[in-house]
Amino acid sequence: MTEINDALKIKEGSEYKYYINGEWKKSSSGNVIEIKNPYNNEVVGSVQACTIQEVDQMIHVANDNYECWEQISIKERANVLRKTANIMLEWADTLGYLLMREIGKPLNSAISEIKRTAEIFNATADSASQMIGETMRGDILDESARDKISMTYRVPLGVVLCIGPFNYPFNLTGSKIAPALLAGNSVVMKPSTQGSITALHFGVILEKAGVPNGVFNAITGYGSEIGDHLSSHPLIDMISFTGSSETGKHIAKSAGMKPLLLELGGKDAAIVLDDASLELTVNAIVKGAFSYSGQRCTAVKRVLPMPQIANHLIERVTEQVLQLSVGDPAKNKSIGPLISSKQCDYVQELIDDALEKGAKIICGNKRKGNLMWPTILDNVSLEMRVAWEEPFGPVLPFIRVKSVQEAIDISNKSEYGLQGMIFTENIDLAFNIAQELQVGTVQINGQSSRGPDHFPFLGTKSSGLGTQGVKYAIEAMSRPKVVVMNLSEKGKLVRECEVR
Repeated sequence: MTEINDALKIKEGSEYKYYINGEWKKSSSGNVIEIKNPYNNEVVGSVQACTIQEVDQMIHVANDNYECWEQISIKERANVLRKTANIMLEWADTLGYLLMREIGKPLNSAISEIKRTAEIFNATADSASQMIGETMRGDILDESARDKISMTYRVPLGVVLCIGPFNYPFNLTGSKIAPALLAGNSVVMKPSTQGSITALHFGVILEKAGVPNGVFNAITGYGSEIGDHLSSHPLIDMISFTGSSETGKHIAKSAGMKPLLLELGGKDAAIVLDDASLELTVNAIVKGAFSYSGQRCTAVKRVLPMPQIANHLIERVTEQVLQLSVGDPAKNKSIGPLISSKQCDYVQELIDDALEKGAKIICGNKRKGNLMWPTILDNVSLEMRVAWEEPFGPVLPFIRVKSVQEAIDISNKSEYGLQGMIFTENIDLAFNIAQELQVGTVQINGQSSRGPDHFPFLGTKSSGLGTQGVKYAIEAMSRPKVVVMNLSEKGKLVRECEVR
């Protein structure tokens, strides 16, 4: 890590700098934000608390440099992304260890996040053909427009603002940066404060891979101080954001007419029919609910079992959950810390509210520091907050239902619409239920998840705006440009044809 940081001037002591026009700088504010390991409260480092003036400067730099990047061939841009992926793979262990310390993700999972980001960069490079245009004749619809030919090709939008989340600060930021760069845009990256140290290394990696100065820039700071200025800035041409629904809605208001890609919250429900494969369903629910301690927008956040399977399902899920280890993410424990004590307090509020209203604790409801033991709640009713609010923590409510229609109704009453799950051996019925669920994606006999990364990923209602996934993001970060050629009479070949 010393070689990565010191040789390339990303940090000084424990203080990380921000990245603008190929240079690492300290903020003129003189203020920094301390980043602590959520497991043991040790200081990982500090990042710059940048000012509005530095935001302005960075956006102007990005705006001044995007045309030079656009003029580079699409093939060469793709080659730069492949070089970027190779560097990520080379540094995966080192960056994964830093990521583990910064956000408390189990070490193996943190390393996998770096490697998966490399896969996204390679997949984006392989999708360069998405930038290919088309031609068409005018007389397809209008016989009098035979002398018109439309030529369409894709062009970048300009400056793309990429705002990443704390839970996947490298992967979900990289999934924005790669398509933005392939499409020919310049990028201003604003990572989540917790997770920003790892994300700042995009500056190191992209520079080493050959991205010109000023094309990629990274700023850090308090969202409350610079967030609105970033999203409303007239020289920002597009925003891609992953985070809470509340923040996403706020960005949409401040952004005005800018194109948006918003990946927001979820309350993904697993509908379990009586004929479901118990082993498959249990494995999917436990993994889906408790991976990274439930801090995922696509986590399984409530289970709606039918009457005959409910008792067996809860019993088997509990058996497996009790085998999950809790503790130090450096030792790859199944359950690590939540991102902050504030988040722990919120999750505990949801548990306490459910218990006060008659829910039954099956296991869990234990806390030590930022560690919260995986908690299963049975007999959850619709009056309880945990039935509707997104916990972003290791708590799983079971809402017993009497019919498929009741399960569909409960799922659809949510303000969120990210993903839904159906577990059954009756595939015909599964497809019929899937058509009724008001979500972006329905998983049949599988846990809710974001990948594979070339699949479309989207949400309805408060869960998002726009479609992600490699080719869809490239399309969202570029636009078609049309040139119409009007052929003159001169040079036309005139033939007399008999029309029969």
